[in-house]
Amino acid sequence: MDRFLAGVERRAFVMARLATGNADDAHDIVQDAMLTLVRSYASRGEPEWGPLFHTILQSRITDWHRRSKVRNRLRVWFGKRDEDDDDPLQNIVDGRSPDPPTQLKDKEAMAALESAIGKLPLRQQQAFMLRVWEGLDVAQTARAMNCSEGSVKTHYSRAVHALRERLKEHI
Repeated sequence: MDRFLAGVERRAFVMARLATGNADDAHDIVQDAMLTLVRSYASRGEPEWGPLFHTILQSRITDWHRRSKVRNRLRVWFGKRDEDDDDPLQNIVDGRSPDPPTQLKDKEAMAALESAIGKLPLRQQQAFMLRVWEGLDVAQTARAMNCSEGSVKTHYSRAVHALRERLKEHI
């Protein structure tokens, strides 16, 4: 179980951060999903952990969006807004590319990709991230998202088309 969690932790964090736009909330969501998997499903076979974990993770992300919607209504009422958070992962130097112009271009492209993914509707974002980032097949993605395989295909297709349109200058 430890090896599985260590292998999925960073990717899950990125998925949660893209979905929430906040590193602290993403850490909380991933930690909660991991604890739930360990407490409730550690006795299951290792092949089941991936789909179960992603089902839990997507459920926590959906719950976060629901709670945020209510909190945002209250913030608007009381005139409060969220402050922007700096992401410490953005400050890590990429040692693979010594050429500064290439690094800048790559950083801009990644920022555009993250922004474009963040602007997708939640279900499209989930389908895209689970299929592309996690490499789940349609059936596993449907199970993780608690929807039909046809819905996964539709959400994924719409996400790909929207991302291609938004990122055509980087392609």
